[in-house]
Amino acid sequence: MHGSYLTSMSSSSLSLSPGTIAISLRSQFPSASFVDCADICVTSLQSDSRRCQPGDLFVVIAGTRESAEKYIPEAIKNGAKAVLTGRPLTGLEVPQCIVADVRKAYAILCSELADRPSRQLDAVGITGTNGKTTVSWLVRSILQSAGYKAGLTGTVEYHDGNESRPSSLTTPDALELSQLLSAMVKNEVTHSVMEVSSHALDQSRLAGTQLAVAAVTNVTQDHFDYHQNLKNYAACKARIIQHLKPEGTLVLNFDDPVCRSMADGKQSAQKLLTYGLESEADLQVTGIQESAAGTAFEIVFGSDTNSVSTTLIGRHNVSNCLAATAVCLGLGLSLHEIVAGIQALENVPGRMEQVNCGQSCTVLIDYAHTDDALRHAILSARQVCNRRLFCVFGAGGDRDSSKRGLLGIAGSEADRVIITSDNPRSEDPFQIMKAIAAGCQSQGVTPELIEDRKAAIEYALSEAGAGDLVLIAGKGHECEQILRDRKVPFRDRLVVEQYFAEQKISDSQKVSA
Repeated sequence: MHGSYLTSMSSSSLSLSPGTIAISLRSQFPSASFVDCADICVTSLQSDSRRCQPGDLFVVIAGTRESAEKYIPEAIKNGAKAVLTGRPLTGLEVPQCIVADVRKAYAILCSELADRPSRQLDAVGITGTNGKTTVSWLVRSILQSAGYKAGLTGTVEYHDGNESRPSSLTTPDALELSQLLSAMVKNEVTHSVMEVSSHALDQSRLAGTQLAVAAVTNVTQDHFDYHQNLKNYAACKARIIQHLKPEGTLVLNFDDPVCRSMADGKQSAQKLLTYGLESEADLQVTGIQESAAGTAFEIVFGSDTNSVSTTLIGRHNVSNCLAATAVCLGLGLSLHEIVAGIQALENVPGRMEQVNCGQSCTVLIDYAHTDDALRHAILSARQVCNRRLFCVFGAGGDRDSSKRGLLGIAGSEADRVIITSDNPRSEDPFQIMKAIAAGCQSQGVTPELIEDRKAAIEYALSEAGAGDLVLIAGKGHECEQILRDRKVPFRDRLVVEQYFAEQKISDSQKVSA
């Protein structure tokens, strides 16, 4: 967001040329204090000193590992004319605005400078430990099937309604989020569907963004390296309700006790839609039938019952379908439109994604990287597995180490457990694997440890026979592996496809010989 900005008019104020959106920081943040000026008028801003351009307001956002204040000289050198900070700083030659919550102020300014794009379309926010991506893809499919134009922001991609690009974060930085929403408005998108991470909520990236519908899929252990405990994590997830429009709809999974506890957080004018496979809720299901080809079930909503057939595998995906149904009911769609949209979605990248190369065993790739997600993936795989169930998985480095043993406990439900590396980052992969193995061993299961992920996948495929199922978990759609000093191209799906392609070549050579 750049524009002609900050032309000095006097020693006490800063203004700009007419014709662009201008924000008075004093008007926007009445409790703010100022150094070397009485007010600052903003038309552009940046939190990355390297990207600052002449006239920008530089926003000093504290990092998790280092202070952003050391980058102020670079920002000023690149043209920043003022600084937004959380405390007065000495030795600066540019004006300062001091606010209590820099991240929140930054996100609000990003939204204001983009002309409040979330208010020019219907925005949907989906949070939860597991299921965000699948629910968001289902909601987009339903909207598109019903004739609407939908944008998407999430773990797999950012799509502005016209173009798609790989995502960098589940929920982007506040500036990029506002730019994406603004592009959607320009592209005449009617609905924006966004995954909302706990980090984004904690860091106020959605401040200034209003949601027509907010959904919480579930809350189980994850990111404790950041949130410390479940209480903090759950409180963070519940913050999504703060971004709901006064007349908006809150969607909650009533099978999840943490989600149930959030029902009292909505305002009286806001609507509540609940769903559940096991609980009394507004949306329920009957007649679940699972197979390797997909899942069939009936959605029950009041006196209406609608049959659904989806290629998505597993009971947890039935729950995801209910979540998407509730979201779209909140947007005003009919059950008939919703069912058609669910059935139109063929698959979600890396979410119980089947790899079919003509092999005799079934291969599924899933993003499951929490113990709850892995447990559900294994349970779902078990329902469509005729013989032995193999599970290949690991855990990410420099992330919540307390869940490694829990992953091992969950993984021990498979018949053959193969522990490997995930994204080890700066940690020793084998030490991560040993921590997971301890969880397996606590259940009386002896896992096999193969550090090289490609070798581990190939080993599982070589051991699997007709009727067996190989579940490869943890990385899902990801296209790279993060090692200590580098990122290398890596896709679980490609490893599987290359393995079976080489097997076919080998088999044909044996026949010709």
